[in-house]
Amino acid sequence: MKKVLFTATVDSHIKQFHIPYLKWFKEQGYEVHVATNGEETIPYCDVKHNISFERSPFKINNLKAIKQLKEVIEKENFNIIHCHTPMGSVVTRLAAKKYRKKNKTKVIYTAHGFHFYKGAPIHNWLIYYPVEKSLSKYTDCIITINEEDYELAKKHLKAKKIELVHGVGVDKNKFNFVMTENEKKALQKEFGIKKDDFVIIYAAELSKRKNQGMLMKAVKELNENGIKNIKVLLPGLDSMNGYYQKLSKELEIEDNIKFLGYREDIPKLMKISDVAVSTSKQEGLPVNIMEAMFSNLPVIATNCRGNRDIIKDNQNGYLVEIGDISKLKESIHALLKNKENTEKNTDYIKKYELNNIIKEMENIYNSEI
Repeated sequence: MKKVLFTATVDSHIKQFHIPYLKWFKEQGYEVHVATNGEETIPYCDVKHNISFERSPFKINNLKAIKQLKEVIEKENFNIIHCHTPMGSVVTRLAAKKYRKKNKTKVIYTAHGFHFYKGAPIHNWLIYYPVEKSLSKYTDCIITINEEDYELAKKHLKAKKIELVHGVGVDKNKFNFVMTENEKKALQKEFGIKKDDFVIIYAAELSKRKNQGMLMKAVKELNENGIKNIKVLLPGLDSMNGYYQKLSKELEIEDNIKFLGYREDIPKLMKISDVAVSTSKQEGLPVNIMEAMFSNLPVIATNCRGNRDIIKDNQNGYLVEIGDISKLKESIHALLKNKENTEKNTDYIKKYELNNIIKEMENIYNSEI
């Protein structure tokens, strides 16, 4: 029986992004293996390997993880290994290096956004770029998900093939449903949303990179201009230890900001929102923006890698420069005055549909490298 191995640092990455691909391999008759640092049950996974991956490149456990994964790869003789996450991919490619020739194993790496990019801190280039360049020699195919990474990889990396795939795919059926007025009112009541409120959603982990503070400062300025009927929904885990909650108090906008924590009902939250915003400093290819577009929401996003792959300014949304709070405020105000003030290009987002991405990946999995 043919075998495939998916690797990532943690279970959540596989569960959030790759279940449809595990399912595809099962349907093709593969025995599906997953290796992560975790013990969760993974759908469509036949064999789960708990490997001592660490997210930090400076953790000694990653050396242990290389040894553990070598033993797994030698025993199982995989046809395909598909690795994800920065350290997951480093460990996997080091562990699989000799088996590419010995067992003719195809090693694929999806870069969900290189840590080195235009405008990245210099230490990112010093640490991650040399490692990626070195390991690319042991990679049969590097998959990039945005134009900037694709052009960089073609120019500087040495994998046998470099491919551009339009993200991990969005299941449009999750957003193709009708909420009753009673369901909407119940959800609005839960968050204290009134009839005349203008609702902004930014579905993302609370983090420095996601840069929620920029949005909060724009809301503060709108308040000062007499526009107080704004509610901001911030569903997402908090990796900032309450920093943004403190900032909302300092800015005196606690009534405007709703910190929702982790939510599994993002499609429903989109249904009660008027506009989606992303103030991120950099992205791979942002799922939250794609989901907003599949929900038929107008989008305001920062002009950064990943965001600008999806949003074209004044065509299917607004782009604002990172840190330009005044332009962000103006864009929100324009949509508040006219909720249909941006044209939603539904044809444009078809290429991000899950079924289309699966076809792109199918071609890569079945290709001779």
